[in-house]
Amino acid sequence: MQKKLQLVQGTCAIAIFLVTVSCAQNQVRFVGKKTASLPVQVQTEAIDNKTQPGQSADRTSVMSATEYTLGVDDVIQIDVLKPEPLTTFSTVAPDGKITFPYIGNVLVKGRTVAQVQEEIQARLADGYMKYPVVAVALKESRSRNFFVYGEVLKPGSYPIEENMTVLRAISMAGGFSRFGSSSRVKVLRPKKNGPGYDTLKINVNAVMKGNASEDLLLSPGDIVVISEGMF
Repeated sequence: MQKKLQLVQGTCAIAIFLVTVSCAQNQVRFVGKKTASLPVQVQTEAIDNKTQPGQSADRTSVMSATEYTLGVDDVIQIDVLKPEPLTTFSTVAPDGKITFPYIGNVLVKGRTVAQVQEEIQARLADGYMKYPVVAVALKESRSRNFFVYGEVLKPGSYPIEENMTVLRAISMAGGFSRFGSSSRVKVLRPKKNGPGYDTLKINVNAVMKGNASEDLLLSPGDIVVISEGMF
């Protein structure tokens, strides 16, 4: 009887030992996973961001918006969020400045919205408001335009928007007139080093058939010319 009791006690002790070791191993595994997997996960997400085309394109768009420098006639929205809400819309004057309550003139031409936001917030904090929070956003770009001339319904000057292509430009100008020819479209692009233009012929027919690579992204100052068809 005594031997059986010792055998049972020994079996229970071994079982308790195994459970303890198993729990300890699981705890070590959990702690190890918690401390070691986080950097790996962050690194994997960074790699995924680099390899996904859509996210790369989004990153490029954000960067372009961030680096946009304000020009004459651009419209910006300025919101003072704290301590008291205040919203104003300002158009950049020919001297490159805007006027804002309390602080007067602010030079914005050639600067990004982030730089303008930082200056307004700093100047408001300098004796006008306690801990102001300011947000500045580009409402409308009027300083960077392209032009559409020739056989369209609404020729004239139009503001550059994101992903503005020749086909979109023609559409904004009302489309071809009755005499306009989709096979006689060209873009006059100002030369970078000196006066004059570079001429770029655009195959709009191919674009309308689905060949997007034939379309052209417009730049500020570009002139889209649509000529009459050959009858």
